[in-house]
Amino acid sequence: MPRCCDLLTSRKIEQGIITYDMEFKIHSDFPYSLTEEWNDLLADSTTHVPFLRCEYLAEWWTTRGGGEWPDDSRLAIITAREGDRLVGIAPFFIAEHEEEKKLLLLGSIEISDYLDIICRAEEIDSFVTELLRYVQQTFVFPGTVTGIDLYNIVEDSPTLRALEEAARELDLHYKDQKLQHSPYIPLPRDWETYLQGLDKKQRHEIRRKMRRAGEGQEQLEVYITREAGRLEDDIEDFLELMAQDEAKADFLSPLMREQMKATMRCAFEYGCLQLAFLIIGGQKAAAYASFDFLDRIWVYNSGLDLRYSAYSPGWVLLAHLLQMAIEQGKNEFDFMRGNEGYKYKFGAVDRYIKRATITF
Repeated sequence: MPRCCDLLTSRKIEQGIITYDMEFKIHSDFPYSLTEEWNDLLADSTTHVPFLRCEYLAEWWTTRGGGEWPDDSRLAIITAREGDRLVGIAPFFIAEHEEEKKLLLLGSIEISDYLDIICRAEEIDSFVTELLRYVQQTFVFPGTVTGIDLYNIVEDSPTLRALEEAARELDLHYKDQKLQHSPYIPLPRDWETYLQGLDKKQRHEIRRKMRRAGEGQEQLEVYITREAGRLEDDIEDFLELMAQDEAKADFLSPLMREQMKATMRCAFEYGCLQLAFLIIGGQKAAAYASFDFLDRIWVYNSGLDLRYSAYSPGWVLLAHLLQMAIEQGKNEFDFMRGNEGYKYKFGAVDRYIKRATITF
C-alpha cells in the first residue's frame, strides 16, 4: 500500500499544454490535524451529514465500526488539494468484502446511515474523475484492490451522477442499486398543520395516545440530556432500553456498545446529541437517540421498556419530539434507514440510499 506521504498530481491537457492543479495524498493514519479543514469542507459539501464529520469517523475507525470490520483493515483516506486549498476527501479504507479487496467508505455499512465523498458541488465532477484515475494508478495496477464499493449514499447525491459519468469516460464498469428506504418528514411551521396533513385515523390516534398518557395516574415527563454529569448514566439507560428488543440486544455486542457510547459522547461534546426519554412515574419508559444537526432531527436509534407498553411510550415520545422539532423551526425529521410502518403513519415520505460500485 502507498505510504502516507505518497502524492500524485492530476494532469489536465489544454491546447496541447499539460497543467498540474490537483494534488492527491493518501493518509494511512487518521489525519486528526485536518479536523478543522475537513469539517469546513463538509459544511460546503454536496452531502452534509453527521456521519461524515471527522470526529465521528475517527471514533468509528478506532473500533472498526464496533467490530464490523477486522483489525487488519487498512486506512486509505485520499485528500486532494489545489495549492493550499482542500478540494475533496475520499474517506476510504481497504478491506476484504465479498471475497475481494475493495476501497470502502469509512462508516460502512451497518451503523452510519448516510455516507458519501466530501466535495463541493461545483467541483465534484473534476474531483471524482481525477480520483478514479488516481485509484487506478495507485491501488488497482499494483493489485491492491479490485474496485470501489460505496454504501449508504442518498439517492439524490450528485456523487452518483459524477461517478457514473467518470466511469463512462474512463471505460470502467459502474453500477448502483437501491439498498434501503430512508423515510423523512418535511416539517411545516406549526403542530396543527402537521396533524392536518396526516390520515384522519392516524391524527386521531396520535392525539388519543398523547392525551391518554398525560391523563394517567403516573406523572409523565419528556427529559433530554443536557448536563455532562448525567450523560454516562443516561447513555447506559438508553442502551439498556435498546437491549429489551431481542434483535437490538444481539446487535449490541460489547464492542458495539463502546462504539455507540463513543458516538453519543462525541455528538454531545459538539452540541448535536438529542438523547430524549419519556419518564413515566419517575422511570425511563422510552428513549430516542438522535442528532440535532443543520435544522434537522436525525433519528438514530430507540429503546423501550416493555413494562410500560400500555402507555404506548414510544409513540408518545415520538409525537412530543416531532412537536418540539416543529416549535423549534426544524425543517425535517429524518428517520434515516428502515421502512418500519410507524414512520409512514407519522407522515414520512420515502427516499432511498444506494450502493455504488466501480469495477476496474
